[in-house]
Amino acid sequence: MSSTATTSMRALPDDQLKAELEEAHHALFNLRFQAATRQLANNSEIAKARKRIALALTLLKERRILAEIDAAEGKE
Repeated sequence: MSSTATTSMRALPDDQLKAELEEAHHALFNLRFQAATRQLANNSEIAKARKRIALALTLLKERRILAEIDAAEGKE
């Protein structure tokens, strides 16, 4: 993924990022189905969809960890 895609995904709020993750999962499912039926012309689309999923999951986890750190610092 390009850095502009990463930057644009970082700017999304959590609910939109989760929607993006769900959309990427659906896209990956459809791409795999197309590949199985030999209708997929560009196999690199599967890798792109997997990277989109990985980026979304990474950003969500990063935010969750930062929220936990902030909560822990607030208790001390």
